[in-house]
Amino acid sequence: MSSPGGQGGGTLSTRGGGGAKRMKWALELGLGNTRGRGDRQSNQGDVMYPVGYSDKPVPDTSVQETDRNLVEKRCWDVALGPLKQIPMNLFIMYMSGNTISIFPIMMVCMMAWRPIQALMSMSATFKLLESSSQQWLQGLVYLIGNLLGSALAIYKCQSMGLLPTHSSDWLAFIEPPQRMEIMGGGMVL
Repeated sequence: MSSPGGQGGGTLSTRGGGGAKRMKWALELGLGNTRGRGDRQSNQGDVMYPVGYSDKPVPDTSVQETDRNLVEKRCWDVALGPLKQIPMNLFIMYMSGNTISIFPIMMVCMMAWRPIQALMSMSATFKLLESSSQQWLQGLVYLIGNLLGSALAIYKCQSMGLLPTHSSDWLAFIEPPQRMEIMGGGMVL
């Protein structure tokens, strides 16, 4: 009796202890095999290798890092990272408001600290961009993005009134500027 697929195989035993009976999913591998032993053994006797094992060297099919398009794309992603954060920072600036409380202060500190930290680690970023043919342009874009992020943080500090921009902030004998108009509830007071 042959196994499914027309290949010879081993015999199977049943639980009842009777004669050999073929089962669909149980196969005794210790008996006959239709595959030749030459493709599954080494020169050291009858060592059986698992099915699919080959002594032949496998060619290296890994992706090479020399693909210029991927390297350029990765370098531009690094360079454009700070510019991609600016819309998110604008939204956070809008949502946090101009009041002086813990939440807007934390947002301003984070907005100011990220670009400063990135500017302090510019040498590490330039090492990432060395493999690119446009490294100076990408470095310039990275620098401009971080400077814009710092400018947004400074603008937010100024709009909250945290920057000393009036002479009354520096001199005690000068009166602070008076507001010309105050709005409250949509009505002019």
